Amino acid sequence: MPLTVDVGYSSLTGPRPRNEDYCGAVTPVGSELEAKGILAAVADGIGGQEGGREAAEAVVRGLLGDYYATPATWSVPRALDAVLNPLNSWLISQGAARRERAGMATTLSALVLRGRRYYTAHIGDCRIYLLRAGRLSCLTSDHVWDHPELRHVLRRAVGLDAALVVDYGEGELEAGDVFLLVCDGVWSALPEARLAALLAERGEAQVAAAAITAAALAAGSGDNATALVLRVASLPDAARHDTEEAARRLPLPPRLDAGDRLDGLVVESVLHNSRASLLYRVRDTVSGERYVLKTLVPEADDDEQARALLAREEWLMQRAASSSLPQGIALPAGRRSALYLLMSWHEGETLQRLLDHGRHFTVSEAAALGLRLLKGLGALHRLEILHRDVKPANLHLGVDGKLRLLDLGVAASGLDEDAAGAPGTPSFMAPELLAGASCTVHSDLYAAGVTLYHLLTRKYPYGEIEPFQHPRFGDPVPPSRYRPDIPPWLEDVLLKAVAREPGARFSTAEEFLLALERGDRSRLRVPRRTPLASRAPARFWRALAVALVLINLFLIFLLVRR
Repeated sequence: MPLTVDVGYSSLTGPRPRNEDYCGAVTPVGSELEAKGILAAVADGIGGQEGGREAAEAVVRGLLGDYYATPATWSVPRALDAVLNPLNSWLISQGAARRERAGMATTLSALVLRGRRYYTAHIGDCRIYLLRAGRLSCLTSDHVWDHPELRHVLRRAVGLDAALVVDYGEGELEAGDVFLLVCDGVWSALPEARLAALLAERGEAQVAAAAITAAALAAGSGDNATALVLRVASLPDAARHDTEEAARRLPLPPRLDAGDRLDGLVVESVLHNSRASLLYRVRDTVSGERYVLKTLVPEADDDEQARALLAREEWLMQRAASSSLPQGIALPAGRRSALYLLMSWHEGETLQRLLDHGRHFTVSEAAALGLRLLKGLGALHRLEILHRDVKPANLHLGVDGKLRLLDLGVAASGLDEDAAGAPGTPSFMAPELLAGASCTVHSDLYAAGVTLYHLLTRKYPYGEIEPFQHPRFGDPVPPSRYRPDIPPWLEDVLLKAVAREPGARFSTAEEFLLALERGDRSRLRVPRRTPLASRAPARFWRALAVALVLINLFLIFLLVRR
């Protein structure tokens, strides 16, 4: 069952010469509703002449249009921020270019209903209310000066300051929830008890919105009156994506051999067979295209977590379009009879298999692979996806020369509010992950650094780490100890990438990439040994205390001898 919401709005000019409010809502269907949700917004323009109305309309229209163009993998706050910041800059530029538009700005309160959660974005003095179980609560705070004579003066608005600061909030949705977005011309005239009564008395959202604006003007509001009402009629069956719901219904396919058929796909060879998953190279008898089919072993039929991870990987593969990833393939509706994912097939080998076959990478080859790896990671991170298992076995070097990241099975996106934990391969996991922290961009880049280190040396900067081992991290071993031909600039780059502390590493894939591209033209300065006070502060202070005691005893001895 999809999210079902009844939406209604009303905007009245009132005693003002023109209406400077603007409101709107988008109620998509299908996959767009699942991925992005329902978006509603109310804005109250400020500024001279018609600038206020234009600001309010431009911001609401821009938000409603561009929000749905952001990547489906982004979190709601990230997507809203990415849209609102350019709109803020545009308003400021309009005010600077034309004198009659000086001070052109607008308040904004926006609401996103997606899955079983709601998200608010707010700046200014419009308000968002939630009526739940007969109780009305305000979800926003007015951005006005806290002084009796200045409470009509805004501290924040879109277009008021180059640094846009938006308040974001979120919470769980319940069937029967009623959201009310209003401008100050409504809430300043009607007390919350009256608003709650009007929402409760009027069944349809449109009727309620019209009643609220009419009541505000009847109560003596001297401003425009705008209200937008959203009544939540039903919630999705689950918060996860529809693909994960399908995972609970579809059976796992049996083990397949070359020549076997499944849903019009002919198995050509078995690519991978492990305790958890199976990979096959298949050919589509309809299109003739070759694909990789990934599924779980039949013994995992009752493993709901493994099913959900495979379904989420399929969802990410089909939406994270990048030349650094295999392309996710969606079969026509009704054709698939089992749980698996399809992705594009590319001739080539993983870097781990090349290492296993005795391949030795030169310094220039490893640096070139590093550039391609970081471009791919950067593309993932811009989509707000953390790979969480970067290693040579998950990097595929195609005969076309492209390096592709494989296996998004444990990847986390901005949509995964509950994607906790730190999966991965121990020898490539950052120290903070082994201590129980969650994965970040820093730990993804750490794994990339260890990967390059391993390609050059076949060793690990802190030694090989076995599962369930609790290693103690000192200073990383310089890779030149194993490969004297590694130039000093590359050694510095690798040591920075695998630094023990996240703050000492590269901040972004682009920064790491730039360091590799510049080479010895802009050499980094990386300390080869961490001072004892930073590496082991307890040992340092104990040693210092012992040294001071010995010095004092020696001085006492000298005094006694006198």
